[in-house]
Amino acid sequence: MTPMADDFKETPSQTAGPFVHIGLAPGAAGFDIYEAELGHDIAGPHAQGERIRVEGIVFDGDGEPIKDVMIEVWQANAQGHYATRGNNLVEQGFRGWGRVIPDFETGEWAFETVKPGGVARHDDRQQAPHMALWLVARGMNVGLHTRLYFDDEAAANAVDPVLHHLKLQGRDDTLIAARRPVGGIATYRFDIHLQGQDETVFFDV
Repeated sequence: MTPMADDFKETPSQTAGPFVHIGLAPGAAGFDIYEAELGHDIAGPHAQGERIRVEGIVFDGDGEPIKDVMIEVWQANAQGHYATRGNNLVEQGFRGWGRVIPDFETGEWAFETVKPGGVARHDDRQQAPHMALWLVARGMNVGLHTRLYFDDEAAANAVDPVLHHLKLQGRDDTLIAARRPVGGIATYRFDIHLQGQDETVFFDV
């Protein structure tokens, strides 16, 4: 009997731990190998749309910052198109993917990009502008998947299928980043809580 796709689950991420930065972000680990870390530039210089900054801290179940976390980010461009192979609807240099390393002293992480546009699902239902995040850190055997939405997209958020489902459970606000002006650039704050009363919603994908 041939196994179905649903039979295959995510396996433990063997690089997630004290060696995650050596393998995936060597500059952060003190190894001068590349001019710039892989994934440091998400949008590129030619991307259209509003330039934004996203920042936050990942907290453990005791409310302490996780300082060795690594976050990967996926997003569409401002027109709602992903940088897939052969897609000429994205700007030159737009990757739509990035790798984010926090400050090892404070746990604060941040990145700059362009605000994504809304994206249609496979069933043509419209999704609100959002980013997909994947987290790994010491002690995590399997990476955690979540999403980041924007609090100034109230109309789009109200009809987003994922947020609508979570709103029924009273947990949609754990995925919404708060906008505030910082240093002349639109900045969104998105703290992630792994456990506890304010636990962020994570997805089984």
